[in-house]
Amino acid sequence: MTTTKANFYAIKESARHRIYIDRMPGKSACNYIPMEVGQIMFIGKTVAIIGGGKMGSILARGMIDRKIFPAKNVIVTDIDPARLNDLRSSLKVQVSADNKKAVKDADIVILAVKPQNIQETLKGIRSVVNPSKLFISIVAGVPSDVIEKALSKRPRVLRVMPNVNAMAGEGAAAVASGHFTKKDDVQYALAILNAVGLAVEVDEKLMDAVTALSGSGPAYCFVIIESLTDAGVHLGLARDLAEKLAIQTVLGSARLCLEGRQHPAQLKNMVTSPGGTTAAGLKVLEERNIRATLMAAVEAAAKRSQELAGVK
Repeated sequence: MTTTKANFYAIKESARHRIYIDRMPGKSACNYIPMEVGQIMFIGKTVAIIGGGKMGSILARGMIDRKIFPAKNVIVTDIDPARLNDLRSSLKVQVSADNKKAVKDADIVILAVKPQNIQETLKGIRSVVNPSKLFISIVAGVPSDVIEKALSKRPRVLRVMPNVNAMAGEGAAAVASGHFTKKDDVQYALAILNAVGLAVEVDEKLMDAVTALSGSGPAYCFVIIESLTDAGVHLGLARDLAEKLAIQTVLGSARLCLEGRQHPAQLKNMVTSPGGTTAAGLKVLEERNIRATLMAAVEAAAKRSQELAGVK
């Protein structure tokens, strides 16, 4: 019940679901699971989120808001009692400081702890791991085989790279299968991640590229928005007005790319009149190598991702 062709674009979005149609057949896969299908997949299941920090709580809220899981079937753990009280009050989820019990009671386990805490966390839950449980790791830079070895018993592990835009329900995430996952396991992760944006399936060897592009990418976009705002202020606009215009301009441009049939280069040409203002601005961007600079930034981030993961 999932669409798995490449480079899809959204042609309709409503409060209930989005529809994707084929743009460029035969390329890498973009996956979207309609909300109704996701709800059916998770009937009777319980999810434990180990780590109630920013991304863990974002996923919890997304799953509840899109009715993938009822709040009573979501367990969130954390070492901070105040954080747990806040999550229980705001989301009405179950909360616990006992990772082992939460994992024992869950069908799906989302690992959302800090990378430096993952080994200790895995050691603490190892005794309750069994093949019926699906583990979804959003721990940055930690390969699935590291988690598999730490848990033993041939655990079903999926590695996920979400991004901060999930906070606005517009996240971009990638899912990679571990060595022992079942045929349909990826669909569960895609359904959860689609609750806070868009998700794709990739080979794990591409996770460093995903980290560099969509994981770090929001920071590049924020710099662009900040720079456009500063330019507007320099030209006499009030800062709040310049910021609103810059943000909406970037948002609208992204929406056109998602919803239109045209390549970004074609959309750029639509705005660029011969000898006009946009052509003058683009000339400066090309002279100052904006393309090469952005590509170099993504490449540097990918290299650093490999270094952090211990890959030579």
